[in-house]
Amino acid sequence: MIATAFATLALAGCVGLPAPTQTESAAPSPAPSPEGTSAGEDEAMSIPDIVRSVQPSVVTIFTEGGLGSGVVYHEDGLILTNEHVVRGNTRVEVAFADGQRVDGTVTATDPITDLALVQADREDLPAAEFASSLPVIGELAVVIGSPLGFENTATSGIVSGLHREIPGSASSSQSLVDLIQTDAAISPGNSGGAVVNGRGQIIGISEAYIPPSAGAVALGFAIPSPTATEVAEELIEDGTADHAFMGLVPGAITPQIAEQLGLTDTTGAIVLSVSNGGPAAAAGIRPGDVVTAIEGNEIGSPEDLLAALRQQDPGDRVTVDVRRGGDEESFDVTLTDRPSA
Repeated sequence: MIATAFATLALAGCVGLPAPTQTESAAPSPAPSPEGTSAGEDEAMSIPDIVRSVQPSVVTIFTEGGLGSGVVYHEDGLILTNEHVVRGNTRVEVAFADGQRVDGTVTATDPITDLALVQADREDLPAAEFASSLPVIGELAVVIGSPLGFENTATSGIVSGLHREIPGSASSSQSLVDLIQTDAAISPGNSGGAVVNGRGQIIGISEAYIPPSAGAVALGFAIPSPTATEVAEELIEDGTADHAFMGLVPGAITPQIAEQLGLTDTTGAIVLSVSNGGPAAAAGIRPGDVVTAIEGNEIGSPEDLLAALRQQDPGDRVTVDVRRGGDEESFDVTLTDRPSA
């Protein structure tokens, strides 16, 4: 089954195996970006060459509840995927492009970024190459995975946007911020799979899509490869990933909340609560304050706040601007590492 997290957004896995139905066709293949791409100066490949090159590094992950996709991270069988693909499972089955299926063990997860590692019982695998920096808007994007259980499926499009946050997602997830947007078709089952550039490098891990029922046409999202590799290396090191923690719960300012609190507009992130003894409380931030900026960067929504924190490290000292009643105030907040659940 596909987990629908929000009214207009669906995570791209796990998915059961429904009867085949007509799906959206892949977007036309655009010409690769000739220069200025973040992944290097190597000559771009054709889409068939990209698929032939990367497909052996993309796997299907079967769980008790359905399936998703994954990418070979190390040749010793370490697979990178989404946390929501393996959630609630310690053992999975991993299927490779050559038809072989082996058992796999979930070794580490990070719900904050929705990433996880699975150790497959197989070695000498073709590890994927991950781009070290963000792609350029307009460059080629090829999605490879197992949408609706159709293994080894490739769709193509372009990188449509960077640093995207999904409106309304903060109330249910902290992972749907600072994402790559693409018009290459992403469907249930693609989660954890590869988004690839014109040089055959992984630029993102498929994460979510906005379905056509919400009026969307080809709106898919992926975790950028720099984020994915940073978190993967931390998970490999000690099984956990570090995240900056401010110690507050942000909320959207609805018209009703604005009227109730006498706010003049609905921009910003209202502080619903603060953690006792946490960084925000220690700095003097209180419930009812409206965060309007962090380090001078405007905060227009709770998702903006989560995205801003994603750019910080535990121990960083940041200036947080808030509206309190009719006053504008600033607080210096020393971020800490997120407490373990």
